[in-house]
Amino acid sequence: MDLTQHVPAARSLRPAGRIGVIPRTILREPFRAQTWRRLAYIVLALPGGLLCVPLALVGGPAGRIQRALARRLLGVQVDAPPRTGPLALAHAVISTPLNLIAATVTCYFWTVVVINIGYPLRPDSDPSGAWGGPTMAGAWALHAAGGGVGFLLLTPWVMKGFAALQTRLVKDFLGRDRTGLVRTAAIALAVAAACALLSIPVIHQL
Repeated sequence: MDLTQHVPAARSLRPAGRIGVIPRTILREPFRAQTWRRLAYIVLALPGGLLCVPLALVGGPAGRIQRALARRLLGVQVDAPPRTGPLALAHAVISTPLNLIAATVTCYFWTVVVINIGYPLRPDSDPSGAWGGPTMAGAWALHAAGGGVGFLLLTPWVMKGFAALQTRLVKDFLGRDRTGLVRTAAIALAVAAACALLSIPVIHQL
């Protein structure tokens, strides 16, 4: 029996298997422990960074605090340089706009998940004029599927993007390798500015 005849068939199955991994990964991401540790980091990075501004001004352990936060919640190990000096203050200041946007967008997205999945519990849940109405079952199904499940699957990936950029700032400003420091700072500020502009229409609708 020629076993080589079966090799192409076996190889042809691999792409389909890889394609099947993508939906499973998307579905599992909201329920992974790392996703919730990432959420904790995004929420704590803003007050932690603001605390580090005065600490850095008086020569306190600002860099050590930020590295410890990234290590404990994101599992990112950043080798401490001999001294951070003014870079600890620069990191605390430059990261603040990104931390603010990341926390705001993340909390808003998770709020969308909760209020849509729990649509019948909302005080304004009148199905007569709502999408999917006029029945409560129809309105609930549409809100839960669109705003609830949709944002439930999307939000972890948005968080992952924010956390990756926040981690890059910690590594470049507070680590030993600072070759990409200027580029990372520019990207972080650009992302924060773009998200702030995109949030204006949302704010007007609130």
